[in-house]
Amino acid sequence: MTRLRSVPRDLYAAAAAVLLVAAAILVGRNVYTFDDLIVGWPPLLGRWDPHLGPGTPAAVLVAAAAVAYGPAVAARLRWRALLPAAWGAAMAWTWSLALIDGWERGVARRLTTGQEYLSVMDRWRDIPATLRDFNGHILLHSPDNWPAHVAGHPPGATLTYVLLDRIGLGGGGWAGTFTITVGATACVAVLVTVRALAGERLARRAAPFLVLAPAAVWMGTSADGYFAAVAAWSVALLALTVTGRSLWWAAGAGLLFGLTCYLSYGLTLVAVIGAAVLLLGRRGVRARLVLFVPLLAGMAVVPVAFTAAGFDWWEAYHLLVERYYEGAAAVRPYAYWVWANLACTVLITGVATAAGLRRAVALLTARRPGGPPATGAARSPDPADTTADATRETTADPTGRATGQARLALLVCAGLLALLIADLSGMSKAETERIWLPFAQWLLPACAFLPHPRAWLTAQAILALLVNHLVATGW
Repeated sequence: MTRLRSVPRDLYAAAAAVLLVAAAILVGRNVYTFDDLIVGWPPLLGRWDPHLGPGTPAAVLVAAAAVAYGPAVAARLRWRALLPAAWGAAMAWTWSLALIDGWERGVARRLTTGQEYLSVMDRWRDIPATLRDFNGHILLHSPDNWPAHVAGHPPGATLTYVLLDRIGLGGGGWAGTFTITVGATACVAVLVTVRALAGERLARRAAPFLVLAPAAVWMGTSADGYFAAVAAWSVALLALTVTGRSLWWAAGAGLLFGLTCYLSYGLTLVAVIGAAVLLLGRRGVRARLVLFVPLLAGMAVVPVAFTAAGFDWWEAYHLLVERYYEGAAAVRPYAYWVWANLACTVLITGVATAAGLRRAVALLTARRPGGPPATGAARSPDPADTTADATRETTADPTGRATGQARLALLVCAGLLALLIADLSGMSKAETERIWLPFAQWLLPACAFLPHPRAWLTAQAILALLVNHLVATGW
């Protein structure tokens, strides 16, 4: 009886997500003009362009295989084999979606347009001098102002592609290949984190959804996919540290978080997810307070290096805010984007994630009669997981007081909180289908709570295929 009540609630959540997207499209096209929103197909930055491409057959084949065999393979494959398999499958999905637009438009030219990182390669011949002078070109009225994406990020983003060029991997093709290859590892990092904090069964259940994420439409080949992977690995290494692994993982986590902050200003909010990891591993943290030494030391490496080279992060951020409101942000209405951004999130995470998040929130807010908040689905009036495997999931945290399900719910809700803070800040008005990729990765594991995974995976795949074939996405 509980199961029969629970499934319709999942469908209600999915329907609400669909209605949110529909409202964003209708209001964006009929209430506002292009000059108001400055996007071609609201709420997405792109244009209506139904098309097929060389990647179409591969994308359909990958989707069909993932739906048919993904849950079973994820459940049975040895863990050490599952991780590279997930990475390979995520790359296959991302590559096939990117190639729907063809090699040139879908991959090679993505990072070479006038607003992108590769358009300024010739201005980085002297890297130290460029870093010292970087802030002098952020504002629109400054001489030789940086293109939008270069100005909108710390120089670590552009420097990545500069260094690729220096080692002989120059041009849009290599840049796109690097971005897709590294970006696809984000799903592995999330799997490692979920297993460490919430147990292997839930990680295995989440794996097909991380592989077949609609976000792959934008992971190939937006640089934000690369940023998402770096951020995800910083969280994964922290999770390994608090669950008793080597303190070297703490140094690595700090190093990657420091790099994350020099790839995108907004990704300082990854600290919210990191704080959730520390909370979930609090017993391990209390037993090994020394972990903060390598963590903080690693965190200081990238900021110290850039500061020593002459780049001032804080000054750059304040200049960026000024630049932001010199351009499109001054026009784009907050009253629309504060909720339309969430419609973009539905498009990158899918309706399955909306249903999974409903279950995660229910887990965290459910109360036992006359008692404190429930810590597991078995005590909740609306169980967050009704399948046999998930019901058997009783992995305890280091304190022994919470089930793996409740721990996973807390982790995905931390990702949701980081995303909502970014939304309310007003610093992400539009284009969040790519900007929020690093946060979207942490919402997808909520799908581990869902029964009937193949049905939900089918919905995820159809959404991604429709968007990629009907809209010419851009940034």
